[in-house]
Amino acid sequence: MPVVQPLPIACPGHLIPDATDAFDAAYRAAKAQRAVFIAIEREGQRWTVKADALTAGPGHTVDEAVNHALRAAIISLVDEREAGSDAYAGPVYFMLHGVPSEERARELAAAFHAALYGDLELLNRVVPGDGLNE
Repeated sequence: MPVVQPLPIACPGHLIPDATDAFDAAYRAAKAQRAVFIAIEREGQRWTVKADALTAGPGHTVDEAVNHALRAAIISLVDEREAGSDAYAGPVYFMLHGVPSEERARELAAAFHAALYGDLELLNRVVPGDGLNE
């Protein structure tokens, strides 16, 4: 198995791991690095974004403002049909199914990753809409 390097914070979309055939390895690597897990996976013609803050360990917290912003973003993405209605919105695990393209999945994954480290700027740019900063 190749060595998985820690992701930078904020992580550019092109560095988000594609865990289509390697979810378990990517998750274990994030856990071993005590980092937020983030990855995309191909599901047929669409993509899934997965984010999990539990892998960062007990010292990593996701505050209520971040949870609110991520939930609002997910609702907006579902409403706009950029993600399936089976999306999962926290409080520490987030998942979007049915994202239409790899590029969009990477963009959203990068925004979720930054948000789970407390930086909402990218999330506000890639998912514009009311309620993200409330």
